[in-house]
Formats: sequence, structure tokens, C-alpha cells
Amino acid sequence: MRLPPTRRVLLMRSIVGRIHAIAPLGRVVVAIDGGGGTRAFADDLAEVFREAGSDTFRASIGDFHTSRAYRTRHGAETPEGYYRDAFDYVTLRRVLLDPFRLAGSAGFQTAAFDEVRDVPVESRWQTAGPDAVLVLDGEFLLRPELRREWDASVLLVNAPARPVYEEDARPREVADILVDDAEPERPVFAARQTT
Repeated sequence: MRLPPTRRVLLMRSIVGRIHAIAPLGRVVVAIDGGGGTRAFADDLAEVFREAGSDTFRASIGDFHTSRAYRTRHGAETPEGYYRDAFDYVTLRRVLLDPFRLAGSAGFQTAAFDEVRDVPVESRWQTAGPDAVLVLDGEFLLRPELRREWDASVLLVNAPARPVYEEDARPREVADILVDDAEPERPVFAARQTT
């Protein structure tokens, strides 16, 4: 199904074209970073990948949280503590990223933890063909220990400031594509800042 050529869809098509230029074949993993607001952007980007004929899957880092007890084991949650302990990257790699990259019949799951209920979710294994796209959204995806996991990355530059993350990861400097979607119906490519 062809999507209507709105300004948002046209920008998404341009992003898909750039990502296909970076990683044209095989299993492709795309990170959408930027704090709040990434889910809608990633959903729309996944729709445009599907429009282009890609077998596309969606996941959110929010579905790989650690438990509340783990996050607060040293006391009340702080911005630095949240940055360091909020997400379970071991499980993310074990049940989603590593099996997704294996292709073939390897099963992967796109969620592992329900943050609201503070419990693990029941496993729902999926498979995909040799050429597929995984669009993963959420915060802190461009942190140093995750950067090599992505074939391409998009940073939504209008996200709220996250000083601990920005100092540690410098996401604006390492993202492949910068987008300002302060006006969701009129997103634009953002320029890199020079210092």
C-alpha cells in the first residue's frame, strides 16, 4: 500500500533511502534515539520500510527495562542511576539483537519486560527471512556500548536534555541521521553542530 505523500512520509522515505544505501541487504537494525517521542517516529519509519517492501519488525527499549527493585537498590532513582541501570542490555542482545542477526530460523522476541507491571513478559518468539529490518526506538541507544549494534541510527534532536547521557555518549556526534521533529507533521533533517 502506498502511503500519502505528506511531508512526514517524504522525509521518512528519504531516511529509508539513506539506510538502504548504508545497509542494502541482509538483516538491518536501525536505532531511533531521542528520549520521549521516539515510538511514533519509529512506527512511521517502519511503515515506510514496509511500503518499500521490507519485512519489518518493531521493538522499543522500554520493553527491556530492568525491575524497579534493581533500579532503586542503592536508593531513590537519580538521572545518572537511571542512565546506568534502567535497561537490561544483556537480555536485549540475548533475545532480540543476536538472534535477529542470525537470520534463518533463529527466533527472536521484541519485548522482555513490562515496566508498568514490573514483571517479565511471556516470550513470544518470531522469525524473519534473510532480508529484514528491525526498527528499535528509545532512549540512550547511542551509548558507547551499544553503538556497534546498529547498522544505522537516527537521533531526534529536539528531545529533552539528558546531560549525563550527552556527556558520556555525545549522541549528536555519532548518529548517522539527525532529525528535528518538534513539529511531528513537518519534521526536517537537522544539521550537525560545529564547535
